[in-house]
Amino acid sequence: MSLASQYLGLQFLIVIAVLVAVVGLSIAQSAASTLRVESRKALSAAESLASMPAVRALVPGAEPKIGAALPAVAESVRTVSGAQSVILATRDLRILTSPDPAQVGNPLDLGASTVLAGQAWTGLSIIDGQSYASAHVPVMDDHGAIVGLAAVGMEYPSAWERLRTAAPNALIYFFLAGVLGTVGSLLLAARVKRQTLGLEPQEITSLVEHREAMLHGVKEGVLALDTQHRITLANDGARTLLGLPRDSVGRTLKELDIEPVLHDVLTQKQDEADRLVLVNDRVVVFNRKPLTSRGRALGSVTTLRDRTELSSLKAELGTTKRITETLRAQTHEFANQLHTISGLIQLHEYDDVVKFVNGVSHSRSSLHQGITSCIEDPTLAALLIAKTSQAAERGVALQLDQDSRLGRTGESLTRDLTTIVGNLVDNAIDAAAGQQDSRVRVRILETEGSLEITVKDSGPGIDAGVADEIFRQGFTTKSDTTLGGRGFGLALTRLACLRRGGDVRVWNEDGAVFFARLPMEAPSLEKGITHDQSAHH
Repeated sequence: MSLASQYLGLQFLIVIAVLVAVVGLSIAQSAASTLRVESRKALSAAESLASMPAVRALVPGAEPKIGAALPAVAESVRTVSGAQSVILATRDLRILTSPDPAQVGNPLDLGASTVLAGQAWTGLSIIDGQSYASAHVPVMDDHGAIVGLAAVGMEYPSAWERLRTAAPNALIYFFLAGVLGTVGSLLLAARVKRQTLGLEPQEITSLVEHREAMLHGVKEGVLALDTQHRITLANDGARTLLGLPRDSVGRTLKELDIEPVLHDVLTQKQDEADRLVLVNDRVVVFNRKPLTSRGRALGSVTTLRDRTELSSLKAELGTTKRITETLRAQTHEFANQLHTISGLIQLHEYDDVVKFVNGVSHSRSSLHQGITSCIEDPTLAALLIAKTSQAAERGVALQLDQDSRLGRTGESLTRDLTTIVGNLVDNAIDAAAGQQDSRVRVRILETEGSLEITVKDSGPGIDAGVADEIFRQGFTTKSDTTLGGRGFGLALTRLACLRRGGDVRVWNEDGAVFFARLPMEAPSLEKGITHDQSAHH
């Protein structure tokens, strides 16, 4: 059925229900009014009959079917009052006079009447299946004693007669209500269809079901908010990435206790696309767009994409690039050294050639030996060697403490160590570069069951106002054009530590000192991680 047909059918049902209720109420009110009016007429006639001297004198000694005075008086009252039934009865309820001769001598059924108590009574009586508006009045002698009673009954229409009387008006009302209901239904259906873009209810249902299936089927998260920051849509991807409960729709971000950083990202205007946020242990890309319709703000919709693996690969690629740049610089350095050797040979300065080669070889061997003798893990040792050369190019002396000790580690721990050490050393080199007597000291010590990493630079140190927030800058509005990325180094460092059940902190001591501690074995259960962010030191 079309929307107009449904509205029309519903309107007809409503009209019929209202009409039945109105007709029923009208009939009930009419019946009550008729009973009240006719009962008053009957009471007046009964009181007149009971008060006649002849009735009061004859009733005490009267016998049924004997004498004509009482029937004449009763018939006279019936004719004058227009009543259908006028009855006189003795004190013991034997009928003395009645329009129906068959009733004379039979007992009178009083029903609920209280006339024998000496009080007049009015109400509805049923006599021979006929309904009457009746009045019962006691007949009293000169001494006030009850010697009989007078009963007068006025015609009272049956329910069917009352309904038949009301039917013409009811049909007129039904016709008028049907016309108005039809016109109203068509106008209402047209208005609703304009508001629903001309779609029928089944089309709207199909569209909503299709939308729900589509939004919950996509891998990316979709989160919609209204102007009161109340969630109107959250698909499975959004609930998973943000850790939202299944009943989150209809609740505000404040009710869900969303972290302030995430609250800002989801509610504030986003000038640039792809805003990165570190949520729990995931790197998530947020894209927020405001929703408007006909110039009216409806809220916003935010899409979320998990970039954790991509960010990890990007960081590894950035590290590889930096190592490649370091090797390229080393290539230039070796080329210069070869040119020097070639020149000395052409000058026949063979002794100087030997001295120069021995000096270069000793310098390289000393650097490699100093690192590999303390760090047995080849991957981490190679990273420190490359960082040493990279630091030297920027005028920074990178030194490994001689008491550093680390044996070979597993593949998982090695990956986390390269992330932690690489980011902390890069941070320290950036801070120390350009300073007088620039230097960075690294200490890696394996203790019983844990690993301690200390990186100290000679830079200006950490501002006390941001010391507590330096690991909590999980998003950046800056475009990320470098392969390694910017803005997530310290956050990823802290994440790697927390993931293995460790921690990282920073303080100032003639420069910044970063200290990380993590167990050699990762915990069996994943630890809870708060919403963290990063800033580059």
